[in-house]
Amino acid sequence: MNSPSIYLLIAAALFPAPQLQASASTFDACITELQGAALAEGVSPNTVKDVLGSAEYIERVVTSDRAQPEFNTTFTTYYGQRVTDHRIALGRKLLVSHQPLLARLQRDTGVPPHYLLALWGLETNFGNYFGNLSIPSALATLACDSRRTEFFANELLATLKIIDAGDLDATELRGSWAGAIGHMQFMPTTYLAHAVDGDGDGRRDLFGSIDDALTSGGHYLRSLGWKKGFRWGREVQLPRGFDYAATGIEQRQSLSGWAELGVMDAFGNRLPSLDLEAAIVLPTGATGPAFIVYDNFDIIMQWNRSQSYALAVGLLADRINGAGQLSKPLPEVAAIQVSRAQTLKLQQTLNDLGYESGKPDGVVGPATTRAIRSFQASRGLLADGYPNQQLFELLQTNANQ
Repeated sequence: MNSPSIYLLIAAALFPAPQLQASASTFDACITELQGAALAEGVSPNTVKDVLGSAEYIERVVTSDRAQPEFNTTFTTYYGQRVTDHRIALGRKLLVSHQPLLARLQRDTGVPPHYLLALWGLETNFGNYFGNLSIPSALATLACDSRRTEFFANELLATLKIIDAGDLDATELRGSWAGAIGHMQFMPTTYLAHAVDGDGDGRRDLFGSIDDALTSGGHYLRSLGWKKGFRWGREVQLPRGFDYAATGIEQRQSLSGWAELGVMDAFGNRLPSLDLEAAIVLPTGATGPAFIVYDNFDIIMQWNRSQSYALAVGLLADRINGAGQLSKPLPEVAAIQVSRAQTLKLQQTLNDLGYESGKPDGVVGPATTRAIRSFQASRGLLADGYPNQQLFELLQTNANQ
């Protein structure tokens, strides 16, 4: 990642939180600073003029950044919308039609075909929807917003370099609100570092070439450390009286250790006695299915830092590869759906009560889950780390005391 320039500080000053709407004059001033930074990084004057000169502020891009479904939707809803019968069936067809390419990629990268297909399916529904926003305008909007200024300024700079390299034309760059590119929705910095010319035409075209897109996906996963020969994880059964305080992505022990605690696979069989580090996650709390996850789950989370996303990828991959439905169905109503504002309040309340959830950011991550488990355990509750109505009521009562 490139080091920040002075424009980063200027952009942050121009767009103080929580402002969502930039005036024409402040956005124009930010664009001027971005142009100067791009020229200083060696981007050609023509690209800077043509691309940034036509960039527009898109208010709904900032709104979308504040409401990402991976972090603001219950897992039951998220899973139901993404691991669908239609997507499973199409994935199985593509597993056959792209078999030679996928087999080659498995030999070259160690990544099994069904994982690449699952990522492709979740990212763009197998290339059926890329998004229709101007990527340069979306990235410029976010680079001139205060929440993640430096991150998106660097993504915008990478986009300009991709155009300069001739891999893509600026007119092709239409996609999601976050500026992700092509079939596998690579962020521009990932594109620069990891995109591969899979079809040998001299370009790394993640929009127009499925060979380039899937090859790039496989090589990217390998570069992240994909463990050849291992799964992402699997559904498991937890024994009666299980200590739910031992769950969570950050609490790991060997498969042998979990087996000694009575954890079994979804069919009631003993787990393999392997010295393989694993954690147990409960996306809908103790009332729903439990999953044991391995190192490759963490690799998927480096693609998208959401446990819901990584679980959906793993489970969709399993279904494409022939697996059946979950042994324990997801609850129809998974506790409550927590908004970003509610999560911010939850985190602040936990911190105020002495249960350290980290800096409030509106995202229920490992630190927040750990703080919830500690609070639940201190009140004699089942400590599954899941935010339900009882938790909110107790926190409110304690906060008012």
